[in-house]
Amino acid sequence: MGKLIKFVIYLACLAFLGVVGYAYLGPVLGTDFDAPQQEIRKPVVLNAD
Repeated sequence: MGKLIKFVIYLACLAFLGVVGYAYLGPVLGTDFDAPQQEIRKPVVLNAD
């Protein structure tokens, strides 16, 4: 049982390092993490009497 827990911990560490590495190397590899940006305009009605 101890070996299984140790294996899961190693696997979790490798997954974490993989995600961090992908976050740093993603833009170099051509992955764009930016959210799509567009201008949104909504009219605002103020009830100032």
